[in-house]
Amino acid sequence: MRQIAPIGRASVGCGPLIQPLTDTARPLRQQIFERVRAAGQMARVQLAKELCISPASVTTITSELIDAGLLEAVETLREGEGGRGRPAVALRVRPNTRLVVGIKLSDREHTAVLVDFAGTMLAGEAIPRDPGPMALDAILDAAERLLDRVCTRAGVAREAVEAVGLGVPGFVDCDSGVVHWSPVLLHRHVALQAALRARLGRTVFVDNDANLVTLAELWFGAGRRLSDFAVVTIEHGVGMGFVINHRIYRGSRGMGMELGHTKVQLDGALCRCGQRGCLEAYVADYALVREAQTALNLPLGEMQSVGVMLESLFDHAKAGNAAARSIFRRAGRYLAVGLSNIVNLFDPELIILSGERMRYDYLYASETLAEMHAMMLDTGRDAPQIETHAWGDLLWAHGAAALALHELTEQLLGPSRELAAE
Repeated sequence: MRQIAPIGRASVGCGPLIQPLTDTARPLRQQIFERVRAAGQMARVQLAKELCISPASVTTITSELIDAGLLEAVETLREGEGGRGRPAVALRVRPNTRLVVGIKLSDREHTAVLVDFAGTMLAGEAIPRDPGPMALDAILDAAERLLDRVCTRAGVAREAVEAVGLGVPGFVDCDSGVVHWSPVLLHRHVALQAALRARLGRTVFVDNDANLVTLAELWFGAGRRLSDFAVVTIEHGVGMGFVINHRIYRGSRGMGMELGHTKVQLDGALCRCGQRGCLEAYVADYALVREAQTALNLPLGEMQSVGVMLESLFDHAKAGNAAARSIFRRAGRYLAVGLSNIVNLFDPELIILSGERMRYDYLYASETLAEMHAMMLDTGRDAPQIETHAWGDLLWAHGAAALALHELTEQLLGPSRELAAE
């Protein structure tokens, strides 16, 4: 297993580098724009070659995109010429335009990033909060405060932001923007997207937080060159996102891939979703804390913060405490069940483990991976590669920004815009 250091953002370009097979149904101008953005910059002759269209067609379409303020021409050195001769001309996304904000609301901390249409982060912001569910008005206040603070940090007016992507943990219908359940909300079936649009006066898109981590990998990280991969997040809960054919898969009703709420024990431990026997109830923060109270001999009335208890549990395990080690070992075995099910169901090229709990290496120790392999179907082929990624606090917000970038691009250049113009 490889452990990847924080990356924050791709060095050149953003977005999937390999285009999906469905791209042939997308308008040429959208295909051209997205290829330029993914590459960082690209010459017209290369666009014509990759799209198998005439240079004249590329020139016509890119001129329209330049006139619309989406692309610009830049001079670059020709490869191998060392500055001699006329510079080559390439296209790139016009920087500092079409601003979007990505926001992640959680039960520990809220984060936000402001990025331009090229995917460049202009500012980031984080605000702590007390754990526990919040009323809708408090959620709206937090989102508005983050939006204002990140705009102030970047020195831009709030009105310059064209779209906001927002993620919360729980069961989220991305199409309707309704949150059917979330540990950060007091009530179920909340029309969060509509409420945020009314409060912020901006176009808003809402999704599950695990999908945001997956989008961050697809747009800025290891998934840019992969057609199929999975992301498993482990911290306050257990989440999963899955990319098929370079596109995130959400299911027919927008709420698929709930790995944390697959059942691993009939009539088992109580999960925070209200059901019993969920994988999350054996792997997530609150599961470890529940076991830690016994392992550390804490009086029932002496409740410390989740972070303090987890750090104490980890320190005890590292120091050789058998009970503390057994807690991580048990959680790791349940995680192995979840990972093997992913492999048997989807056969991904890569599984990325992400989230704050990836600091606790007992969860992905060699014994855990060995059990995962033992529960996989024996096909004679190698197991998928597994990597742990530690992006840092703004990971989730980067994914929310990618959601906003994708949806705003669809609105500006996608098939619906083309039909509306006819």
